[in-house]
Amino acid sequence: MLFTTFSFVQFFIVVFILYYFILKEKIKLQNWLLLVSSYFFYGYASWRMIPVILIATIVFYTLGLAIQKAGNGNRSEFFKTSGIILGVGVLLYFKYLNFFIESFAELFNGIGFATNWTTYNILMPLGVSYFTFKLISYVIEIYRGKMEPEKDFVTFATYVAFFPTIVAGPIDRPNLFLPQLHKKRAFDYDGVVEGLKRILWGVFMKVCIADRLAIYIDAIYGNIPQHNGTTLAFVVLLYPFQMYADFGGYSNMAIGLGNILGFKVQENFNRPFFTTNVADFWRRWHISLTSWVTDYVYMPLNIKFRNLGNLGIILAILINMVVIGMWHGANWTYGVFGLYQGILFIPLILTGVFLKPRKQKAIKRELPAFIDYGKMLGVFLLMSIGMMIFRSNSVNDASTIAEKIVLNHGELFIDKPTLFFAFLSLPMLLLKDFKDEYQLKINFIHSKHAFVKYASVVLLTIYILFMGVFDGGQFIYFQF
Repeated sequence: MLFTTFSFVQFFIVVFILYYFILKEKIKLQNWLLLVSSYFFYGYASWRMIPVILIATIVFYTLGLAIQKAGNGNRSEFFKTSGIILGVGVLLYFKYLNFFIESFAELFNGIGFATNWTTYNILMPLGVSYFTFKLISYVIEIYRGKMEPEKDFVTFATYVAFFPTIVAGPIDRPNLFLPQLHKKRAFDYDGVVEGLKRILWGVFMKVCIADRLAIYIDAIYGNIPQHNGTTLAFVVLLYPFQMYADFGGYSNMAIGLGNILGFKVQENFNRPFFTTNVADFWRRWHISLTSWVTDYVYMPLNIKFRNLGNLGIILAILINMVVIGMWHGANWTYGVFGLYQGILFIPLILTGVFLKPRKQKAIKRELPAFIDYGKMLGVFLLMSIGMMIFRSNSVNDASTIAEKIVLNHGELFIDKPTLFFAFLSLPMLLLKDFKDEYQLKINFIHSKHAFVKYASVVLLTIYILFMGVFDGGQFIYFQF
C-alpha cells in the first residue's frame, strides 16, 4: 500500500477520523489504534510478515525490562549483547543467508572444491532493516542509562511498527519517539496543514521527478551492453537526482504523516547537493541511518582505535561506511559502494578537515562563492560515481559502465518525452533547496500572504495530477 495510492488515502482518512474525532486525547486508545493500523498496513503486503515483527517486539520488550532489572554488571551486559546479536541475526538470516551461501559456494567451486550447497526460499519481511535497528538502539540506550525501558507493551509495539516509517524509515530513536507516545495528541490545525504540505511536496518529488527519471534510467541500466559510454555517463549523473527525489520524497511523506498524527519524525535529508565535502554530504544524506551507524559503530570503533591516531580514524570510517553500504542489501556492489565512500574520507582525515568542529548555522547564510560551486560540483561527481556502483546489478556491471564511459563514446540516446517532463520539474526541486539552504525570502506554499499560499498549493496539486507518473512502482528504499 504505497503512500501515493488511493487505497492508502482511504486507509489514512479512516485512521485520521478515528484518531482525532472518536478517540481524541485518549492516549492509550490512540496508541491502540496506531498499533492495529500499523499491523494492518504492514500485513497488507503479506500477513506472513506479521509474526516476525511481533515476536521481535516481544523479545526486545522483555530484554529492555531485563536490562533494567539486572542493573549494572555482567547480567545487564549479557542482555544487551543478546539483543544486539539477535537483531543482527535477524538481519543476517533474512537478508544475507542466501548471499553468503552463494558466495562461499562460488569461492569453493573456483578453487576446485565442488559443493552442493542449496539456498532457501526466504521471504524477507518489509522494513526489516529499519525495525531491527530501532530494536538494537533500544537495548543499547537502556544499557547506557540514557532511557528507561518502556513498561507499556502497546506503546513499545507502536513505536516499533509505526506505519509511516516502518517500511522505509526514517529510523526514529527510541529515547526521542517513545516519550511522544505518552503525550496528549489533540487535533492541531497548523500541524495538520504543515504535514499536508510536506506530503504534497513529497508526492511531487516522487511522481513528477523520481518516477519520470526511473523510466529512462531503468531502461539504460537494464540494457548496459546496448548503450555507449556517453549515454551511460549521462545516466550516472541523473541517478543521484532520481534517488534523492524518490527517497527524499518518501521521507517527506512519512514526516508529513507523522506531523498530522502529532509526532515529530526525524528528518532524513538536508539539501545534500549543496555541500562542499564528502563528510558533510553524509551528514545530510539518509541522516537517520548515517547518524545511527555513526553512534553505534563508528564511535565505539574510534574509541577502540584511538591509540592508532589517524590510522585508527581511517579504519573506523572504512568499517563504518562498509556497514552503511552493506545495510542496503546482499550484493557486493553495496560493500564496494561503502568502501568507496570510506576511501573518500581519507583526504579529509589526513588534512584535518574531518575533525574540525562545524560552525553553528548562521542566522543569515551568505550565498556561496564561486569556488564553493566548484566544490559542490566535485562532491556531486564523486557521489555520482558511488551511486553508479550502488545502482549496478553487479560489480561486473559497474566496471563495464566505467570502462565504457572512458573508452566507448558515441551518440547520446535520449527519451525526449520522458526527460522533458522530468527536466521541467527538477529545477523546481533544486531551486527550493537553494532558497532553503541560503534562507532566501522567497516562499510559495509557506508564504505569509494567503493568496500566494493557497494559489501555490492549488497550482502544485494540478501540476502533480497532470505531470505525475502514478504507476511508477514502489519506492527504491522499500527493497532495503
